[in-house]
Formats: sequence, structure tokens, C-alpha cells
Amino acid sequence: MEAVITVVGKDAVGILAKVCTACAEANVNVEEVTQRILRGTFAMIMLVDMSKATLDFAAFSEKLTQTGQSMGVDVRCTRQELYETMHHI
Repeated sequence: MEAVITVVGKDAVGILAKVCTACAEANVNVEEVTQRILRGTFAMIMLVDMSKATLDFAAFSEKLTQTGQSMGVDVRCTRQELYETMHHI
């Protein structure tokens, strides 16, 4: 299963590293990353592969939420299939 992780918040050192560390700890593979800093606001979108994850989706999503809270940024994880369903006519 693939998922999309979004991160938004005040820019600070280590945001990318901490989110990637959370992924690695759960054996979630980061496949694509795009990030920008917009007037001091950090914005990132990641596409990840959860097919070999050691946590189920809900637990992994909660882990990312807690990681974001510890840094003062909003981190959300959404199943890729949800995006595909929303855009399927």
C-alpha cells in the first residue's frame, strides 16, 4: 500500500530528518519527496510504500502525528488509494 505524507509548519532544522526517521523505524520506504520553504513555512509532500511496514496504517499515522507535534508542525498521512478514488470519475 502507498500513502501520502504531508508536513506543514514553521521551518526548522531537522523536519525532513525526523519524518524520514519515523518512516525508517516503521520500515516504510520513502519513494518520492518534494519540499519548499514559503516565507518561513515548511511544506513537504512524500509518497511512501507501506507494503513492508511493521506498523498498521492507523498506528503509523499516529506515530507521524506525534512526531509532528513534537516539532510544532502538522504531519498527516493519507492512503494513496483515497486520492485515486476521489479523482476517479
